[in-house]
Amino acid sequence: MTATDQMRAMLDQLMGTGRNGETDRYTLKFNDNKVCKSFLLGCCPHEILASTRMDLGECPKVHDLALRADYEKAAKSKDYFYDIEAMEHLQAFIADCDRRTDAAKKRLAETQEELTAEVAQKANVVHQLAEEIGKKLAKAEALGEAGEVEESMKLMEEIDELRAKKVRAEHEYRSSMPASTYQQQKLRVCEVCSAYLGIHDNDVRLADHFGGKLHLGFMAIREKLTELEKTAGPRKADLRRSGRSGEREYEERSRSRYYVGGRELDRRSRVHRSRSRERANKSSRRSSRSRSRSRSRTSSRRRSYSRERDRERERSRR
Repeated sequence: MTATDQMRAMLDQLMGTGRNGETDRYTLKFNDNKVCKSFLLGCCPHEILASTRMDLGECPKVHDLALRADYEKAAKSKDYFYDIEAMEHLQAFIADCDRRTDAAKKRLAETQEELTAEVAQKANVVHQLAEEIGKKLAKAEALGEAGEVEESMKLMEEIDELRAKKVRAEHEYRSSMPASTYQQQKLRVCEVCSAYLGIHDNDVRLADHFGGKLHLGFMAIREKLTELEKTAGPRKADLRRSGRSGEREYEERSRSRYYVGGRELDRRSRVHRSRSRERANKSSRRSSRSRSRSRSRTSSRRRSYSRERDRERERSRR
């Protein structure tokens, strides 16, 4: 995005579609069914998870900062119930992702050697300490980059204490099981973003995970959902009971929704892997054809050289 595009986007976000006095420049209004209502409230998963391992691709509905600015102005004088719609969108998305997490846990239970209750508890202690270290380390790095050095140093002191606890916990865990079993990578699934975490992961790997865009994006989605359930949940029940005119508009929008959750994400992931294999196969075929043409040209040059040499010999005999 060029500097001009960035300035235009900032002006759209601040002043809306009529920033140049052009009231008819936009044929699409913020209350159109084609506009993503979750985006208007700043919580569309397509936008939050963009450029991550779980990128959902482009949202099927319109995202426009100018339309968001128009909505924020209009919402001061009228209730459009978009927070209820956004809540239901995030509930559908998180429900699918939680099912995905449960499926990953079941796969681990089937593939990893089952531990006794005592050993499993010690392994969980190691995991919890490692996760806490990773979270604090990611936060300390963010504070350091923001110039808050003292706060960052305090966190590093806490991290050192946690590391000492983790060493003791790892020793207890290691001594409670055979060495061959300990060497096996024991995995667990992150409850927030469903990524796999290993008991032998180092602090840097954990900090990269907990401070990464994917994990932070899922945290933002879950926190926004919790906030909406507290505010929009009771309003949804009141809307149903009162039977106000806004309910009809809300129901009409409900029929045109399109939610993308974990199942769609899995499907897109399979499509992506399939396309990657197709590209690899095409590349291999092109390479094979290139080698074949190269061998053919080499053979042709050799035959040509051989014929030329025979002609020279024939001329020398004459």
